[in-house]
Amino acid sequence: MKLAYRGFAPLRLKGIALMVGALALAGCSDDKLALEYVERPVEELYNEAVDKALEGDYRKAAPLFDEVERQHPYSVWATQAQLMAAYSLYQSNKYDEAINALDRFIQLNPSNQNVDYAYYLKGLCYYEQIVDVGRDQKLTKNAMETLQELAQRFPESKYSRDALLKLDLTRNHLAGKEMEIGRFYLRQEKYLAAINRFKRVVEDYDTTDQVPEALHRLTEAYAALGLHEQAERAAAVLGHNYPGSEWYQDSYALMTNGTSRGAGEDDGLLGLDFWIF
Repeated sequence: MKLAYRGFAPLRLKGIALMVGALALAGCSDDKLALEYVERPVEELYNEAVDKALEGDYRKAAPLFDEVERQHPYSVWATQAQLMAAYSLYQSNKYDEAINALDRFIQLNPSNQNVDYAYYLKGLCYYEQIVDVGRDQKLTKNAMETLQELAQRFPESKYSRDALLKLDLTRNHLAGKEMEIGRFYLRQEKYLAAINRFKRVVEDYDTTDQVPEALHRLTEAYAALGLHEQAERAAAVLGHNYPGSEWYQDSYALMTNGTSRGAGEDDGLLGLDFWIF
């Protein structure tokens, strides 16, 4: 289910009699009817847009909020309508359009009281498009950068806590992508390429759940290259920081018996064609 307003409620004009807007139709040369531009009172436009949003008809709400700004750019409702238009696009899964609208809002209104929400909504637009680790992770990186900016610029914002939680998930996702590539190289016996990927996980994503396996895979790769000292060091770091991890048990078996779980395997031990000692 999509994010509800999460504390950010649309402003609604009350006590104002709605006026009936006149719609004029002009004939086109190809016999199609086109809606002629007719200026309408700001309260009528804004209230109609809010009604559509509350009904869940965000595809109709978005252009109505845009129309508020277009027809009444200097009204007190124009800025609010910008953000509500972006929210409606987000709810319609029009993520690219929503991101463009939010970038515009942030650029035009850097000191607005709702700019933290704009960053949060932009982060969600990226976050909800994250795909599995087998595909390109550009959107994951964009989500991480946007959520990081929100947390850094607005640490007291009510949206920062959720942003931090999602940041942990995006980092773990990116680490998972590095692990997938590293395991592929390991299976192909391209050990140096694998080592670079696993080291990146350990150094750049050191708070993620991927680190114990990365240290074990480093132990495997170093051992396969005959770099015994580096293998021992990786195993020691793993044992010191994650003594109860199944990956440490695998590294211990590798260092003592020359056997280890195969890259990408879920269970069982795969004998390697080398001995540490």
